[in-house]
Amino acid sequence: MTVDQEHMKVFAGRASRELAVDMCEVVGLTPGLAETELFPDGEVIVRVEEDVRGRDCFVVQSTSDPVNANLMELLIYIDCLRRASAKRITAVLPYFGYARQDRKDAGRTPITAKLVANLIAAAGADRVLAMDLHAAQIQGFFDIPVDHLSAATVFCDYLQGIRSELEDLVIVSPDVGNVKVANGYANMLDADLAIIDKRRESGSSVSSRNLIGDVDGRTVLMVDDMISTAGTICQAAELVIDRGAERVIAAATHGVLCGLAMDRLAEAPIDRLIVTDSIADRGRLDPIRHKVVTLGVGQLLGDAIHRIHHDMSISALFRRGTGVKR
Repeated sequence: MTVDQEHMKVFAGRASRELAVDMCEVVGLTPGLAETELFPDGEVIVRVEEDVRGRDCFVVQSTSDPVNANLMELLIYIDCLRRASAKRITAVLPYFGYARQDRKDAGRTPITAKLVANLIAAAGADRVLAMDLHAAQIQGFFDIPVDHLSAATVFCDYLQGIRSELEDLVIVSPDVGNVKVANGYANMLDADLAIIDKRRESGSSVSSRNLIGDVDGRTVLMVDDMISTAGTICQAAELVIDRGAERVIAAATHGVLCGLAMDRLAEAPIDRLIVTDSIADRGRLDPIRHKVVTLGVGQLLGDAIHRIHHDMSISALFRRGTGVKR
């Protein structure tokens, strides 16, 4: 798969340089020439060092930790390309920060996911390519086109490759909101389904109370869109082990892994943790390296930007999807 170097440019923010290189290899490009620097006072400046006038430009940047710095760099990148007369600018967001602030669940609280969507559009982005948004309705927060990909195909290719070792498999949804996705994995992997009733007590505390389904003597696979502080997944793992599960495998598109996550995962009865490279590793997973399998999404995102550039449908990329979390 190759494209005309003169008409398509892919630029990498500091948070996603490795992933952007993988995407460029898929489409037969070299990453665009640009530099991001910090002034002594902490301000960010982006310098694009090649001609982008009339080009179709893609900016790859996960707005992960440090969230605000990476988001600001993305906005400045977009503004820089717009002022340099790029024909079209697509913000590629392997991981979209602030996605969990998608509704008012109490008085006097913001809907920050909508604010960030407004900022990206106001900066000059013409469209957005995102992967496994925390809630599907976030697509509607943008006043520009959004292509929403699922990493389910990447996970299922890997899981089907090790299906024989998983033996008697049951897919466990760690919360009720993820049942649709879990059911999709159960269908694709010919496995049973179980559900955990999770109650969130605060922004950092959850309680897993009840299990609907049979896990006794079986391999449990728990799939979610992200693992943040790991409270949900670790409590769920302890619950299914208490109910007789033989082993537990956890999978999540976005390994945010902040706060006490590393300590919790190191101690949790989880044999294997499967994540994608939507958020760069750069050594942060070293404390639990023996448990971690990282799957690349460069092929998936590379195929998507190739199709966007050529004005082709990208529906084929998620026909094997499992649905989205509500």
